[in-house]
Amino acid sequence: MKRLAPLLATVGLIATSLPLLTAPQAAAAQIPGYMRQQPDWHRCRPEQPATYECATLKVPLDYQHPQGRMLDLAISRIKTENPGKRRGVLLFNPGGPGVSALFRPVGLNTTIPKDVRDQYDLIGFDPRGVGKSSPISCGGLSADERGLGGPYRPETFPSDVAWARSVADKCREKSGDVIPHITTRNTARDLDVIRAALGERKISYLGYSYGTYLGAVYSQMFPQRTDRFVLDSGVDPQRVWRGMIQVWATEAEPAFARWTRWAAERSDRYGLGSTPEEVSATFWALVARADRDPIIQDGQKITGDYLRSEPSLFFSPYGASAVIKHLKSLAENGPRPADGDAPDLKQLLAGSRSSGANAAEPNTTVPGAAAAAADSDGMAVYWSVVCGDTDNWPRDPDQYARDAARDKAKYPLYGDFASNIKPCAFWQRPVEPATPMKTRADVLTVQNEWDSQTPLVSGQGLHKALKGSRMVLALGGEKHGVYLSDPASCADATVNKYLATGRLPAADVTCQDPPPFP
Repeated sequence: MKRLAPLLATVGLIATSLPLLTAPQAAAAQIPGYMRQQPDWHRCRPEQPATYECATLKVPLDYQHPQGRMLDLAISRIKTENPGKRRGVLLFNPGGPGVSALFRPVGLNTTIPKDVRDQYDLIGFDPRGVGKSSPISCGGLSADERGLGGPYRPETFPSDVAWARSVADKCREKSGDVIPHITTRNTARDLDVIRAALGERKISYLGYSYGTYLGAVYSQMFPQRTDRFVLDSGVDPQRVWRGMIQVWATEAEPAFARWTRWAAERSDRYGLGSTPEEVSATFWALVARADRDPIIQDGQKITGDYLRSEPSLFFSPYGASAVIKHLKSLAENGPRPADGDAPDLKQLLAGSRSSGANAAEPNTTVPGAAAAAADSDGMAVYWSVVCGDTDNWPRDPDQYARDAARDKAKYPLYGDFASNIKPCAFWQRPVEPATPMKTRADVLTVQNEWDSQTPLVSGQGLHKALKGSRMVLALGGEKHGVYLSDPASCADATVNKYLATGRLPAADVTCQDPPPFP
């Protein structure tokens, strides 16, 4: 201490010679620079309205080392036309992970009711790794390498393992320094940077599908910053992320049973059987036949595994009946030159995944690979989040083989697809654990009864996990995405009232949608 005395004295003299910081100055000095940005707004595109503005923020790649590498974060806005009624900002995420939301304010600006719209500046953004926000890539995945993997068969399982390992290796080779930080928790932190840059004390939020999980994570990490949150078509936090893929298998079974009853009641129109058992037998006979001798549709070979790979189809009894009737006719009679009664299979399959969140841009809100699979860059973000959010993916390939064989028997429609090996078996270990749902969150969750991508049990899991939340359940609703999906949706009134007033319903709300099929 004696030897340190001169140094301490010198430091003391220097300290006392400096002017004292005021309390506000001291507080500001403790705020990281990335939380004190001011957006440089400019017109997004010449062909878009001048009111549609864009800017780019900087966010840390790794929030544990904020002085290191930074990422671009592209944001957009359309301000309210009624500043006197403005409450704040409404951020939007359409799902994914791996889907851009930068252009979404343009569509929302015309679809949200005026009394709600007047209260908010609409804010879009590309999540980290997506679009204009420092996009990542896996180096150009082939068409066969995209998607969630195929059915389980013991003789082809080694090639399934090779596929999963190849995807993980390509992503690591191309973007391995960034991938560990493309997670939901870091995207939630990015949302808070947006909040600060906009000068807001709190944010309101509308999230669909994967966006519900992002919103839920934000509500737990930043509860004091959470204002009016609508979480539509919910991801169950207890199922991220392997369980969310497996839930498509478990919940496809009751949807399939519902379809067999519906088609049996209309056997005179579809000719698939007069009892649910006969309809089921017709389908499985078609699957077996297509595995032996693929059905040719528009030059494409449709196998039995292909028929099983679209469990979302059976959440729409009308669509499933039209498709199966047509494929049965093709299998029995072959293609006909002019079949005026033939459905557009691609449109029906896509429609079973569509979301009202996207209004003019349907079919992009999927808590799976369908949206991201359009390009390999989207798949890079998808796997980064799905594999990097949690460490509960098995690392032993044999575990996947056992699970897939078990679930193929238990859930014959999609069980083996859901439980088969994924690239996560060979992914980097997560840098932090998943977010526990312990903090009260006074948010509104919204759900369709027959949503194929985030089935009802998943939406109920989100509602249960978020203590203090209320749920609006639209009985009979079939789309993936409720709010603004259909002018006749019985859920819209409750959502509009909450966004306009901030008051949650006193209790959960259950309403009845009109029949979605003729």
